[in-house]
Amino acid sequence: MATNLLFAFAIIWLLPQSAFCITRHYTFNIVQHNVTRLCTTKSIVSVNGRFPGPRLVAREGDQMIVKVVNQVSNNISIHWHGIRQLTSGWADGPAYVTQCPIQTNQSYTYNFTITGQRGTLFWHAHISWLRSTVYGPIIILPRRNESYPFKKPHKQIPIIFGEWWNVNPEAVINQALQTGGGPNVSDAYTINGLPGPLYNCSSNKDTFKLKVKPGKTYMLRLINAALNDEMFFAIANHTLTVVEADAVYTKPFDTDVVFITPGQTTNVLLKTKPHYPNANFQMAAQPYFTGLGTFDNSTVAGILEYEAPLNSSPANQNKIKLYKPTLPNMTSTSFVANFTKKFRSLASTQFPANVPQSVDKRFLFAVGLGSSPCPKNMTCQGPNGTKFAASVNNISFALPTTALLQAHYFGQSNGIYTTDFPASPLNPFNYTGTPPNNTFVTNATKLVVLPFNSSVEVVLQDTNILGGENHPLHLHGYNFFVVGEGFGNFDPNKDPANFNLKDPIERNTAGVPVGGWLAFRFFADNPGVWFMHCHLDVHTSWGLRMAWIVLDGPLPSQKLPPPPSDLPKC
Repeated sequence: MATNLLFAFAIIWLLPQSAFCITRHYTFNIVQHNVTRLCTTKSIVSVNGRFPGPRLVAREGDQMIVKVVNQVSNNISIHWHGIRQLTSGWADGPAYVTQCPIQTNQSYTYNFTITGQRGTLFWHAHISWLRSTVYGPIIILPRRNESYPFKKPHKQIPIIFGEWWNVNPEAVINQALQTGGGPNVSDAYTINGLPGPLYNCSSNKDTFKLKVKPGKTYMLRLINAALNDEMFFAIANHTLTVVEADAVYTKPFDTDVVFITPGQTTNVLLKTKPHYPNANFQMAAQPYFTGLGTFDNSTVAGILEYEAPLNSSPANQNKIKLYKPTLPNMTSTSFVANFTKKFRSLASTQFPANVPQSVDKRFLFAVGLGSSPCPKNMTCQGPNGTKFAASVNNISFALPTTALLQAHYFGQSNGIYTTDFPASPLNPFNYTGTPPNNTFVTNATKLVVLPFNSSVEVVLQDTNILGGENHPLHLHGYNFFVVGEGFGNFDPNKDPANFNLKDPIERNTAGVPVGGWLAFRFFADNPGVWFMHCHLDVHTSWGLRMAWIVLDGPLPSQKLPPPPSDLPKC
């Protein structure tokens, strides 16, 4: 008997990792349902009638099959934000980039495998501003025979930051694009869909409450799903330990405040107090703002509650004190810079940091705002009577009406896109100094072609045109290593000497500092067409976006497979 058991364990031990992986099936019904917040009831687009939407839970190595059925009048597509999508580019989701949107009464099945990732990501709509209500967490657990590089937490809780709009956000962005002005701002921020007690007409039931036990460690899976706002987050009288960013383990560090941009995820450990404190603790988030326009300067709050001992009396519970956290000033660029520089990859034997040590392709991308001429016989509300625009290297990216990946795969680029996206600004200027008089951008659908497995370095340079801003740039289909960042203009002769090529943080979304630059590197090892854009949706809508074509490699496993039979048609 014992011999048989030993033999069985030996067989299990010799099995490949894939033997422990499973296929997980989900169905996402895109529906309209009524939600009430701030005394306003409105019909929102949601998944399965839930706001925020359902969790996707998987283990590293699992295959995910998600059938999305569109039952609303809007076109829809879903992006699995941060998933590498190795040779599964057809499942990435951005409308008119990797797929045409799913039309009313149509469906599409997303099929992808989670490879080499564990931690927290999220899914969201990727067309217009529908992700204001269509989003939810992706929780990737370690493989069954693997553990965390830190003590296993008592419980794990997703904390999703979002925005609430009393009006339809689709109407907000449509009006802004028509008039050329800045869009109206949200009416509240939310934690897990709830605005909390600091807003007018927000009831107790609209406050997120996290109940904890003394002497335990909890993992908070922080996700910023807001459309247009970078956030500071803190819990009164509690220190948080950062252990993961964008589904990559980090060297742990303690902080009283977490900064998180739209598109970023951060896992933190919360160690509760050893004894019942007879107090509640406010958890709060408010924006970081660097632009010149208006913004929602409100604060969303939730409550951290300790489970009271069995022998506590109701009278004592009524006297519980509420402690409030201190958050940085909403324009505190110094805090943001110091916080982001604390992130480092583990760079261990088990979790190496495969940073490109040499570079095949270099790019300097100037990112920022600009303008476009006002059409004749129309009054525009943008700068000096123009329309607001945004660009990369002065190219304001125009989405085509045919999906780029489809056009690339079938060799039908003619009239859809060109491959002459500029590798550096065509008209260099003092990017962080006095801006040029001409702020007009060029509208075009230009792409960059990368040979398979080439090593790529991208320097993103903020510009002062119409005011500098902190831009959270998201790259689809890849993680990248942030090897350097700084303020002012990037100096190609001096700054690379200070690059961190040993243990830089690996992310899919990173903020370009206001009035500064950020440098990242990656290996172009995933064939397909991959979107890169600012994750402030207003900037994406204005054109701060571009796309990469990564060519096939020589091996069958390095080639993009044919499109699925149910791929939506435009």
